[in-house]
Amino acid sequence: MENHLVRRKVGFFGGTFDPIHFGHLNLALQILEIHKLDQIFFSPANFSPEKGESPPTAPKKARKEMVELAIEEIPEFTVIDIELEREGPSYTIDTIKLLQKQMPEVEFYLILGEDILKGLPRWKDVEKLLEMAPPLVGGRHKANSPDLPELIQKKIHKGRTPIPSMEISSTELRTLLHQKKYCGQWIPAKVLDYIHKHKLY
Repeated sequence: MENHLVRRKVGFFGGTFDPIHFGHLNLALQILEIHKLDQIFFSPANFSPEKGESPPTAPKKARKEMVELAIEEIPEFTVIDIELEREGPSYTIDTIKLLQKQMPEVEFYLILGEDILKGLPRWKDVEKLLEMAPPLVGGRHKANSPDLPELIQKKIHKGRTPIPSMEISSTELRTLLHQKKYCGQWIPAKVLDYIHKHKLY
């Protein structure tokens, strides 16, 4: 009977992944290990409300396939395409509600990089979201984020996870790729081959 009481712990890692890079993988792997999660769902967004109405550079199919290539050797990582199938911007709370309905036996956690925190108060129903899926924030473990409302601050503080951060962004990588610069130190080889083959950036 006791086995039925043990809920699986699953991390939810959303983003445009345009393209996915080692910073994403490092964050997910560290969070998985430190918090003893059973699995992490990578959820490529249709497009992020935080980034305005501008769609990602690479098409949906390509971004999903890049994530699949990046994580294929890590059995605890899975790609889900809920947000890619929906029209319009991807609101995390809508996805978490759907996942919880589909998988009531799972405890979901929201995986965030420290760089996301500044825009967090603008997320749809963010306080409810952080109640539904407690945040696990990876970064250099800054003591606090003074710009955040107190309730969000408390939630964030509880889930803060000190990990070495990799100072690169997908935006910077798109620029470097466009300039034909070498990016193998930031992007998995299979993903880089895919980018060059499909001339994505």
